[in-house]
Amino acid sequence: MSSSQKTLSLKGRTITLLGTAHISNESIKDVNAAVKTLHPDCVAVELDEKRRNAMLDPENYRKLDIVDVLKRKEGFLLLANLVLASFQRRMGLNVGVKPGEEMLAAMNAAEELNIPCVMVDRPIVITLRRAWAKNSFWGKCKLISTLIASAFDSEDISAEQIESLKKSNEMDSMLAELSDYLPTVKEVLINERDKYLACHIWNTEKNNVLAVLGAGHLPGVQAHLEEIAAGKEKADASDIVDVPPKRGVGKYLGWIIPILIIALIVAGFIVGGKSAGSKMVGNWVLWNSILAALGALAAAGHPIAIIVAAFGAPLTSLTPVIGVGIVAGIVQAVVCKPKVSDMETLQNDAANLKGWYRNRILRVLLVFLLSSIGSSIGTFIAGAGIVKSFTDFFAPVR
Repeated sequence: MSSSQKTLSLKGRTITLLGTAHISNESIKDVNAAVKTLHPDCVAVELDEKRRNAMLDPENYRKLDIVDVLKRKEGFLLLANLVLASFQRRMGLNVGVKPGEEMLAAMNAAEELNIPCVMVDRPIVITLRRAWAKNSFWGKCKLISTLIASAFDSEDISAEQIESLKKSNEMDSMLAELSDYLPTVKEVLINERDKYLACHIWNTEKNNVLAVLGAGHLPGVQAHLEEIAAGKEKADASDIVDVPPKRGVGKYLGWIIPILIIALIVAGFIVGGKSAGSKMVGNWVLWNSILAALGALAAAGHPIAIIVAAFGAPLTSLTPVIGVGIVAGIVQAVVCKPKVSDMETLQNDAANLKGWYRNRILRVLLVFLLSSIGSSIGTFIAGAGIVKSFTDFFAPVR
């Protein structure tokens, strides 16, 4: 038996957990061998239905409507998904394996033997939204920086290193590092999904189940399955299938800050006169406009998109309803409409820096991201300046 395979006997049921590396030739062989040797009643796969359909339909990205994505406020989700996919794809090129081929092998082997195959992972959109929503502002900054670094990392990874990902000591080390740097992301990507996977594997209600999972999930999924079998935990993951609502002050923070900024500017006009108020307005417009425009410029945005970012940032920063990145991104997509060729090369282009600037869809995402970051920085700088101006005005009184 492979060190990445665990067979559990739980309440008269046999559940075999097969740990894989998502870009491994050996994992493909292990999966095929396990399905044919064990001939289970059911094969459970670490995919959700949407990812399964995308894997079965490689041309799925041709249907992408980038403007619609931005309007639905899913620009960051698409960006994160593309970066994660391109990172795995780039690693897989070194061993001639596409990401997730062992999952496809599991589905194909099950189909050949007429074995039911079920998808037991949480939808990726929910996972990414929860990772974003549960992070603090500083956590969001670290998450974005990590994604950008991953997108442009050109380090080669050998087949031996990839195979080592199935070893528990290697995986434990990686998860410990992730937990230290991004504890909330680790909680959402690993811990929550361990529970979700375990619940859905158990709920297959088959007596002999083979579950094909990324090796990093094996310890957590095993622990949850044992707790469920012992009656110490319910096979219910309903508490982790929605984006957590904002609570307390956080629920209104998106409006509190703009209202506070506007109130300080109005107070500046009333107390300090036209000169003080105008200075506050000038700082707000200047910092937001310049930094949002610089972000769009750094993304090689169209001049019209850069201008829209400059004029839109001071206004959009005063409302949580829409961000300047969405507006600038949509304008970029309209004036530089993506072509069919951009959709055909999307995943390949996402694997290198030049591709992000060459591909029109990816450049739209860059305009969205960098103008948003620029406007956010501008908002904090200008906001701090307005507060300082207001307190300085009253300093002599104190």
